[in-house]
Amino acid sequence: MSRLKHALAEHYGRWIDKWENGLCFRSTDRIVRPFEYGIEWAERWPGARRFHPDHDDPIEYIRDYNRFAIENSHEFFGYESPTDFTLNGDWLEFTSPVRTPYPDNDRVKALWFPSEKSRGRAVVVLPHWNSKLPQHNALCNGLRKLGVSVLRLSLPYHDGRMPPELNRADYAVSSNICRTIDGTRQAVIDIRCCFDWFERQGFTKLGIIGTSLGSCYAFLASAHDPRIKTHVFNHCSTYVADVVWRGLSTRHIAESLEQEVDLPTLRDLWMCISPPSYNELFSDPSKKSRFIYTLYDTTFPVDLSEQVMVNAQTYKWNYDVRRLSCGHYTMGEFPFKFITGYTICDFILRNL
Repeated sequence: MSRLKHALAEHYGRWIDKWENGLCFRSTDRIVRPFEYGIEWAERWPGARRFHPDHDDPIEYIRDYNRFAIENSHEFFGYESPTDFTLNGDWLEFTSPVRTPYPDNDRVKALWFPSEKSRGRAVVVLPHWNSKLPQHNALCNGLRKLGVSVLRLSLPYHDGRMPPELNRADYAVSSNICRTIDGTRQAVIDIRCCFDWFERQGFTKLGIIGTSLGSCYAFLASAHDPRIKTHVFNHCSTYVADVVWRGLSTRHIAESLEQEVDLPTLRDLWMCISPPSYNELFSDPSKKSRFIYTLYDTTFPVDLSEQVMVNAQTYKWNYDVRRLSCGHYTMGEFPFKFITGYTICDFILRNL
């Protein structure tokens, strides 16, 4: 019987892997962009003037700034709250405190799903990388019907924030080192601004749901914002560099990166936007979290997700975990999307 179970498990794993690859590579518009350090993106970062970029050694400059950003992360992810929150129909809009060369990207948009029976409960939903409307709207509608008000945030360089020259959200995560840091910093700050708006509307029970890249952003935001008490991290991993280097969906980025840097160096260069840098900051016993990961994930490799669980035990986070028998992409397919939706809503309703 054990041999039969083993054979069936292997067959199932191969089937999921084939399905994953088919879903991943149905997109044919991935572009291998040139490697860039992108030092110019660092000019507006807090404390940047304390550093003098040596263009003969940009790696050391970025490493030095990463150390500074981690040690001063409340400054790095700090901001002045927007004064121009505007609700246009179902869309909340405001100007991002982080400015980029792209005006469309700097106008933040979040789709509003108000519930008449929320009783002070509200969450921000952060979609996955390269998500497009109406993806994640069904989850938002479900939560609204269950009595939770929701903002679905369009991430930097996504949806209506996408610069006109792009077909994909390539500037959010790319082979441009500092632009990727800047996009992450902007995402975290925009998320925190959404909680400013929640507070102004009188919401007091606040949570966050992040999927894939959105999960990374959610962790970074909550580590720096004590207002966020309830979390669902849908897909979880450790270092941004490891995911990009090893992940199925980022092979085109890794192809460019590996021509100039190795993985340990890349990990250093993106340390300030990697969740493990802030594990201790996240260690607030009042924060409740559910981590979801899949057993056949080749985009967020499974060993990295399991390391998150080791970190959760080490830092004594208040959490539980759900492991699903699918992969990264297949989670969005029947029947796994309904299992995931139930798993998310169940935790939010019981803990918010």
